[in-house]
Amino acid sequence: MDVSTISVDEWEEEVPDGGVSVFHRPETLRVVDRHVDGDLRLFVGHKGDRLVGMLPVYRREHPVGSVAVSPPPGLGIPHQGPMLLPASPKQRKRERLNRTFTEAVVDGLDDDAPFSLLRVVCLPEHADPRPFRWHGFDVATQFTYRLDLDGVTTDEVRSGFSRSLRREIDDAAEKPITVQTEGVNGARCVYEDCVERYAEQGREYSLPWRFVRDLVVELRDRAQVYVARGPDDEYLGGIVALYGDDTAYFWQGGVRHTYDGATTNSLLHWEILQDLVDHDTVEQYDLFGANTARLCEYKSKFGGRLVPYYRVESSGPGMALAKSAYSLAGRLGSVTNGGSQGRASSESD
Repeated sequence: MDVSTISVDEWEEEVPDGGVSVFHRPETLRVVDRHVDGDLRLFVGHKGDRLVGMLPVYRREHPVGSVAVSPPPGLGIPHQGPMLLPASPKQRKRERLNRTFTEAVVDGLDDDAPFSLLRVVCLPEHADPRPFRWHGFDVATQFTYRLDLDGVTTDEVRSGFSRSLRREIDDAAEKPITVQTEGVNGARCVYEDCVERYAEQGREYSLPWRFVRDLVVELRDRAQVYVARGPDDEYLGGIVALYGDDTAYFWQGGVRHTYDGATTNSLLHWEILQDLVDHDTVEQYDLFGANTARLCEYKSKFGGRLVPYYRVESSGPGMALAKSAYSLAGRLGSVTNGGSQGRASSESD
C-alpha cells in the first residue's frame, strides 16, 4: 500500500461519491483548518490506482512535544479518524487493510517528529480499533444512538418512539407553533440559546460562533437549521442538523423550551426525521452521543440503536505529561483556539 499526504483540493477530488461522513467532507476540513492552530495533514492510502483509506489529522507542536488529533477538540466534532474503503468483502483482507493503513499513518506522523500524544475518535463505522492497540495506544469504547431510516415510513419511525415522546410531539403540534428551516440567522439564534443555557448552569459554552457560522455557510444544504417559532414569531428553540452522505447528525441546539405547557424540542426532532425519511441518501439519524445517563433517558425514547465507537489515545508517561501540560482533564482544549472543550448540544454528552 502506498500512503501519502495530499492537499484539501486533492482530497476533494479523491473523496468517494457516497458513504462519506460530513466530518470528512472537504468543506468541513477547510473550515476546521481555518479555526485550528496547527497543521492539517490528510493521509490517503492507495493500492495501485484504488483509494482504500483516508484520515485527516491536525498536528501542533509544543515545548513538551507534539499533539496529533482527529478530530480537533473544542469544535463539537464527535468523530473523524480513519475511513477505510476496502475492495474485498473478505474479513482477512479487510483486517490486513486496516492494520497496514493504521501502521503507515502512525509511522508517518512519527517520522516528522516524535509525538507526545495521539488522540483519535473513530467513526462508528470504523469497528476495528485493534491495530491502534497493537501499536501501544489505549482504546476506550463510547456510544451513540442511531435511528435507522432506510426504507421506512414516518409512521414506522414514530411507532418506535416511547409513548411519552409521542405525547410531547402531539401536544406541541396542537399549539400555534411553526417549525421551518432558516439559514445563518437561525443558526445564530440556536447558538445564543446554547450560550444562555450554559450560563444558567454556570458553564461556558466554548464552541466559537465564528466556527458555527462558517461551517453552516460552507456546508450549504448539508447544514440544515430547524427553528421553532410562536404566533408572534418568537424563538422557541432550534436544532442544527448536519448531513453526510448516509448519516445525518443532531449537532447543535436542542435547548428545552415550552410554549403554553408544550415542549418544542421533540417537535423539532420529529420535523427533522420526517424530512430525513424523504431524503434521497440519508439512512440514519445520529443523536450525537449516548455517554451521559441523564441525557440517555431522553434520547433512548426515539428507539434508536445503541452503537459503539472508539476513542484512541497515547498511553504511558507521554500521555500523563500531555495532560498536565495541556490541562487535559478529559478534554484537549488547549489544542484549539476555542479554549476548553465545548459541546455542540445542550442535550449531547
